[in-house]
Amino acid sequence: MADERLPRDPLLREAYAKASRAEAAARRFIHLRVHSAYSLLEGALQLGKIVGHAVQDECPAIAVTDTNNLFGALEFAQKAVKDGIQPIIGCQIDLAFSGEASDSQRDRRRQGPEIRPVVLIAATEAGYGKLVRLVSRVYLETPPGEAVHLTSEMLQGHSDGLICLTGGPRGPIGTALKEDRRELAETRLLALKGLFGDRLYVELERVSGYDRAIEQSSVDLAYRHDLPLVATNEAFFFSREDYEAHDALIAIAEGSVVAADNRRRLSPDHFLRSQADMARLFADLPEAIDNTVEIALRCSYYPKTRNPILPRFAGRDVADADAAVKAEAQELARQAHEGLDARLAAHGLTPGYTADQYRERLDFELGVIEKMKYPGYFLIVADFIKWAKAQGIPVGPGRGSGAGSLVAYATTITDIDPLRFSLLFERFLNPDRVSMPDFDIDFCQDRREEVIRYVQQKYGRDQVGQIITFGTLQARAVLRDVGRVLQMPYGQVDKLSKMVPSNPANPVKLADAIANEPRFAEEAEREPIVQTLLDTAQKLEGLYRHASTHAAGIVIGDRPLSELVPMYRDPRSDMPVTQFNMKYVEQAGLVKFDFLGLKTLTVLDRAVKLIRRRGIEIDLAHIPLDDPETYAMLSRGEVVGVFQVESAGMRKALIGMRPDCIEDIIALVALYRPGPMENIPTYNARKHGEEEMASIHPKIDHLVKETQGVIVYQEQVMQIAQELSGYSLGEADLLRRAMGKKIRAEMDKQRERFVSGAVERGVGKPQADFIFDLLAKFADYGFNKSHAAAYAVVSYQTAYLKAHYPVEFLAASMTLDMGNTDKLADFRQDALRLGIEVVAPSVMTSF
Repeated sequence: MADERLPRDPLLREAYAKASRAEAAARRFIHLRVHSAYSLLEGALQLGKIVGHAVQDECPAIAVTDTNNLFGALEFAQKAVKDGIQPIIGCQIDLAFSGEASDSQRDRRRQGPEIRPVVLIAATEAGYGKLVRLVSRVYLETPPGEAVHLTSEMLQGHSDGLICLTGGPRGPIGTALKEDRRELAETRLLALKGLFGDRLYVELERVSGYDRAIEQSSVDLAYRHDLPLVATNEAFFFSREDYEAHDALIAIAEGSVVAADNRRRLSPDHFLRSQADMARLFADLPEAIDNTVEIALRCSYYPKTRNPILPRFAGRDVADADAAVKAEAQELARQAHEGLDARLAAHGLTPGYTADQYRERLDFELGVIEKMKYPGYFLIVADFIKWAKAQGIPVGPGRGSGAGSLVAYATTITDIDPLRFSLLFERFLNPDRVSMPDFDIDFCQDRREEVIRYVQQKYGRDQVGQIITFGTLQARAVLRDVGRVLQMPYGQVDKLSKMVPSNPANPVKLADAIANEPRFAEEAEREPIVQTLLDTAQKLEGLYRHASTHAAGIVIGDRPLSELVPMYRDPRSDMPVTQFNMKYVEQAGLVKFDFLGLKTLTVLDRAVKLIRRRGIEIDLAHIPLDDPETYAMLSRGEVVGVFQVESAGMRKALIGMRPDCIEDIIALVALYRPGPMENIPTYNARKHGEEEMASIHPKIDHLVKETQGVIVYQEQVMQIAQELSGYSLGEADLLRRAMGKKIRAEMDKQRERFVSGAVERGVGKPQADFIFDLLAKFADYGFNKSHAAAYAVVSYQTAYLKAHYPVEFLAASMTLDMGNTDKLADFRQDALRLGIEVVAPSVMTSF
């Protein structure tokens, strides 16, 4: 702390200030009170802009202190460090003093304890850990109906490594002084001093209209108790010019309007001031400026990325980590070998493969999994899937690249034999590129929650959580929100918002919409308020509007999650939620498991149960994949209710294709997308002998024979590189990724490798270059065959049931869509076409 003490007489202080203006301009200042966009509907600063300000102002450090959360802590730390700025991790957190009379006791109109904001800053690694746990407790322990807050009792024994700022005029000291409760202000200050000692700073803020008398009282209290002062300028937006847009944001947050008198308003001074501005502003109190630098120097830690952390499935009593991985590898190998034997006994060998070839592939995969230290991951997934199947909960046959793993098939994670469909393990887990495996699991939508509850019980409720997501103010929505708070006519705002093209998959930016739609300029010229709307909306576009939870993502830790990441609670769920989003929760070391609900699995389950009422048992895992009636129905385009293929476009494609094998369905699932669908007529013409299949090269023609000479799958790109140029499949996966990203330097490097390898194997250089360019083109559109195969099997299963048991299939489908009148009408019409009577619901006959 600076030892400098200034005269307490305001006149003398003013004289001192005038004498030191030049010196003040050279002082360093660190922002310690900054709200990013993660202060939802309050902060209007994206993290990149905060870091950019520090770089531009040559400020060596800067803090982010969002309101009651650490949503952006890891993201901010990474952005700051990348640009050479020291990140200071903090949180503005609402605090209630234990033992004080509650608001309701003082004023019956108020509910709950009096809570006021203070700022907690992580000075050390231990302090960051405590901050994470405290912020988690704020959400997990605050009683329902109360605003989230910390209590001084929670801080007892949990303040080491934390620096506390008293919160300025809005804090517990400043508000008590404003209400002329000086004794209470002093009591609170001493309570904080007892908790934080010399890590407590009395915070001063000077924005327009600040109360000099309250500031003087704060300074007097600080001096009386030998506490340091610190200057802040609580920042919510970037520059003074952003004030009006931010004021509209506050009105949006409160459901009010800009013109309302009885709502929260901030000063235009709540922007990211420069160091020079702050030094001049506090020229009479230089110690308050200097102490911002002192605080930055006391901060020695920021959150970093971690390697993946998983609970041990086997070897829990083994202290040595490598020995534990070995124990898990042995357990996985045991389950995989036993499971493979069971699979081969039940389903037999794929034609052209021997049992030894299956075991060789299995041992190769097990070796890679052990080398990459992922046996535990496979065991965890296999365990909850086996549990689900044992409970009769329908589980999908696979999803994504995981269907390419024989270990997954052997341990019942998937039900797709990768050798039967020529699927590649390296597309899922590449030994040449360290990355986490990622199984996406489909469960019956009605019973998905049961599986999640099982996982919670097995690993502990505090070690299992959902993942947060953030909704943003996108172009159309922000126009509507801003239009409302500006009190513009609804019809006018609706008309303007509909000028923005709707593209949920790739939302259009408002600036692009304005540039491409002349009517915006016409409307703005006609009415100035429209220009205000457009300017304000563009400043607010992209800010976070609300927090929600990832639809499927679950993380499982080896310890309480609040020891690894800050936690949040979604009011709509009783399961804790990580405060880091999917990208940053994984970088913090947590592993994501996707538990997806697929309605089709529920339809299949209901249909099978209805069929059982007739005394017929159907095992979908054992139905023939070459059933003529099923393919005949698909070829006629009779696909209402059939998974993946019931759209009008798919129906047309099926009629043209006339599929007669499961490989056709797999290809159609992969081809029916913008870009690749241009190849559907070629595929169909070659399939029916109307067009000759062109040869790419004799060495690789067999790899594309299944898809009529059309490169459809990413796996084909990998296999061609292996066959033609001697790539390992791991290297070929890197090639596929490079082609997809189109990074010039990497593409040039891969071209040289591909062409030289092909030339060594007798391919001419011009032809090798041609094939490389061909692969690069198709890599943009190539689809993951493992995913296509898994979903094609589900599609076939629905088609099989419809072809053979239409009554039960349509009844199950209608039951699952009983709230969708359009779908019900489609099903009813289809039933009538099939000569099936549809009887109205009845308490006497319905079941």
